[in-house]
Amino acid sequence: MAADLAALGDWLAVPSVLCLWAAVLLRAPGALRSPQQRGLWFAVATAAAAMTLNLPAVVAYATSREPGYAHAVGLVRNLIGVLSAGAVLYFVAAATRGRRLQLAAWAGTLLWLGALVALDAAAPGHTAHTIPPAGPPVPSLAYWLVLISAHLIANTVCVYVCCRYGRRAESRALAAGLRLFGLGTALAGLFWFAYLLKALFGSTWAMPALPLMMNLHGLLRAAAILVPTLFTLRRTTADTVIAWRLWPLWRELVQAVPHVVLSEPRTGRVLELLWPPVPRNLLVYRKVIETRDAILILGEYVPPGLPERARRHVAGSLVPEQRVTAAALACVLKEARRAKLAGGPGQPGRATALELPAAMQTSGEGGGLEDEARFLVDVARAYASPETTAFTTDPHRK
Repeated sequence: MAADLAALGDWLAVPSVLCLWAAVLLRAPGALRSPQQRGLWFAVATAAAAMTLNLPAVVAYATSREPGYAHAVGLVRNLIGVLSAGAVLYFVAAATRGRRLQLAAWAGTLLWLGALVALDAAAPGHTAHTIPPAGPPVPSLAYWLVLISAHLIANTVCVYVCCRYGRRAESRALAAGLRLFGLGTALAGLFWFAYLLKALFGSTWAMPALPLMMNLHGLLRAAAILVPTLFTLRRTTADTVIAWRLWPLWRELVQAVPHVVLSEPRTGRVLELLWPPVPRNLLVYRKVIETRDAILILGEYVPPGLPERARRHVAGSLVPEQRVTAAALACVLKEARRAKLAGGPGQPGRATALELPAAMQTSGEGGGLEDEARFLVDVARAYASPETTAFTTDPHRK
C-alpha cells in the first residue's frame, strides 16, 4: 500500500507541474493587471518553480553532477518555496485588506530567506538538502525548522482565511477559487507537518503519502487560479449559444426596422459569432436590446384584435404551456413584420397597445437581461415553428 501511494505520487509529479505552469501562463495577463489577484498568482508561480526543481528527474540529474550543483538546486528550491509561502501570506493580507499584515508578510519572508542562507552557509560542507532516514538533517536541524516553520505558518493562516472568506463570498467564482486554494494549501500544510515530525522525532510513517499530497496540492492550486477563466469560458459559451439561437429572430425583425441596429451587422450567423461587430461580452446584450426595440416599433403595425387571435390560435395548438406566451408573440410579430414590409401605415400610438410579457420589461421592473434573453430565445424558436407559419390574420380562420 505504501509503495503504491509513493508510485502514484511520483507519477502525478509531472502532470501536476505541467498543470501549474499552464494555469500560471493562462492567468498571467489578467492577474498581473489586478492587485487583488497578483499575490495569489505569484504564490502559484513560485510554487510551480519549486515543484519543478523537486521533480524526480530534476533531482536525479542534479545528484548525478558535481556536488555543488546538487547543493545549489536544493538551496534554490527551498528559497523559492519560502518565497511562495511569503506570497501566500501577502495574498491573505490583500484579501483581508490589512496593510500592516502585507508589510509583515514581506518582512517575515525576507527574514526567513536570510536565515536560510545564513544557516546553509554556516553548516558543514554538504550537497543535497534532505532529512535522511538515519542521522541528522542536512544541512542542519535549525535550517529545516526555519524552512518548515515558514510553510506551516503561511499555510495555516491561508487555510483559515480561505475557509472564512469562502463561506462569505457572494461570487460563486470567488467562493470556488478560495475553497480549492484552501484545500490545496491544507494538503501542503500536512506535507510540511509530516516533515516536522520526521525532523524532530524521526517519524517516517507518513512519508510514502507525501509526494501524492504535494502533487494534489499543485493540481488544486492550478484549478483555483483557473476558476475565473473557467467561469468566463462558461459565460462566453452560454452567450454564444444564446446569440446563435436568437440570431434568426433578430435578423427577421431588423430587416423590417434596420435603424435599431447599433453597428453594421455581419453577413451571416457564423461570421457574426466569430467576428462580432461589438465587443464579445456585449453581443447578447446588443441582440436583446435591438430585438426589443424592433418589437416595440413593430407594435405600431399590430391591428386591433391580433394579439387575442394569436393567443386563441396558440391555445388550440400543441405548444407547451410554458411557451404559449412566446408563441403568441411570435405570431403577432410575423404579421406585424409582414405589414411593415408591405408598406402598411404604422400608428405610433398603438405601440403601447402591444403588451410586453413580464420577462421583457426593463431590468428595473422585470427579471433582467438573462430572463429576457431566455424568453426571446423561446420566441425565436416559436417564430420558425409550423404553428406560427399556420397563423393568419383572417378572423374566420385560426
